[in-house]
Amino acid sequence: MNDWHRSADDDVEQLLLNARLRDELEPFYDESLRILSSRRLPTPRENEFLASMLAWERAPVLPISQWFDPELVLPHPETLDDEQLKVELAQVVRRLFEKRIVLEYTDHLSDRELYCLIYRDILPSPEKRIELPGNYLHWHCLDDHADPETWLRYYASDDERQRWAEETGEPLPPAEVPPYRRRLPRRPRGN
Repeated sequence: MNDWHRSADDDVEQLLLNARLRDELEPFYDESLRILSSRRLPTPRENEFLASMLAWERAPVLPISQWFDPELVLPHPETLDDEQLKVELAQVVRRLFEKRIVLEYTDHLSDRELYCLIYRDILPSPEKRIELPGNYLHWHCLDDHADPETWLRYYASDDERQRWAEETGEPLPPAEVPPYRRRLPRRPRGN
């Protein structure tokens, strides 16, 4: 088969997929589909977007601990000494990444504080479980609105710090290197 026929066949396949995705999204029709119709994307890109919308609409909302089989249950932090906690933390971070959960803004937290945050806040949190290969849940372990000082001190760029100071008129905390530098798994580039 020559390239022209292969290209024409691919185009037809993409158009058929587009029609099927739009039909399946019809019960969820909203402004985002209207906006998409007004933009001209190449059909394969539009299909990726439609497939992600459909996955979002169909995704179950479950506590993150129930994304695992069996359910991920951690030992209570108070039952672990520092060395046990360090081992458990490394294992749970790896397991979370296997489910495409990426932890961000963790370097201001001690191992025990991060473990407690995972135990208390992340694992019981109900979230949409979207089963798409390039989809990652990014969990910010710092709320920059609730705790701007920590964000400004450890994570904000010079430009972000300057904009914040101009917008708020408040003094900036000194920029510092976070006390607990970690190399946690990251979303692969291009995803």
